[in-house]
Amino acid sequence: MQQVNSLDLSDIHKGDWVDRILPLPMRPYTRLARLDRPVGIWLTLFPCWAALFQAAHGLPDLRDLLVFTLGALLMRSAGSTINDMADRNFDGHVERTRFRPLANGELSLIRALVFLAAQLLLAASLLIFLTPFARFLAICVLPLVVLYPFCKRFTHWPQAVLGAAFNWGMLVAWAQIAGEVPAGAVLMWAGAIAWQIGYDTTYGYVDVKDDQRLGLKSTAILFGTHGKALIGLFYVLTVLAWSLGGWMLDMSAPYAIGILLIAAHLGWQAWRFNPNRPEVNFRLFLANILTGAMLAAAALAGAL
Repeated sequence: MQQVNSLDLSDIHKGDWVDRILPLPMRPYTRLARLDRPVGIWLTLFPCWAALFQAAHGLPDLRDLLVFTLGALLMRSAGSTINDMADRNFDGHVERTRFRPLANGELSLIRALVFLAAQLLLAASLLIFLTPFARFLAICVLPLVVLYPFCKRFTHWPQAVLGAAFNWGMLVAWAQIAGEVPAGAVLMWAGAIAWQIGYDTTYGYVDVKDDQRLGLKSTAILFGTHGKALIGLFYVLTVLAWSLGGWMLDMSAPYAIGILLIAAHLGWQAWRFNPNRPEVNFRLFLANILTGAMLAAAALAGAL
């Protein structure tokens, strides 16, 4: 099979829905918040929904569902803005990211800072709907959100920090619904971190040559030719943590069936992974939207 040119994996956006629908001044802000690339929203949202379902033993109140959905959207968007601000001097030298608004000059750093302040204020407005414990826990994620973009400068494990921040809403959901964060919920969160290390490493192989040239670090660079085995290992850890965590949270038989389906899906991803096929790895990364959806569905079925 002929390889897809790396340009096909870039953020070339000519003719997408942002250009077709939005006024010109709104377009760079929409892309800065990554609203034109919603995969990250789904990957943040589905684990959070799973935790809500488990904590509520079924469907939570509509208000909590809306608050956590909006929170996932806003914090993922704010995280994307912080990431692009931190990487603005690197993104222009990476094929996949050179069209981002700060990298190509569509937005200035000052405008991005104002936009970030607006995003964080909107996210902060949701705190009034949380219990004091959940509110405190939600605020505790901010250092991780700010730290992550700089991790690739000094550690090969930025994906672990990203996984902790991306899935923090799972812990906040338990604090909100149950007033506590039991050990099983922490295991579910740890499993989500292992899952994120696996799928974000898969994604990292798309950029590995550019990252090496720029002196940046990632698990993809660290794993090198052992990527298939190590990504598979983290997916095994994911399944083990979600299995044990679900058992500790008294999930019923449908949850176990869901975990078996997730294990098969992650096993297929690890088998398909090829460090030399960036176009395949990019599609495998996208396939984790299904993983997240299966987790949320399994949690809901197992909690009823």
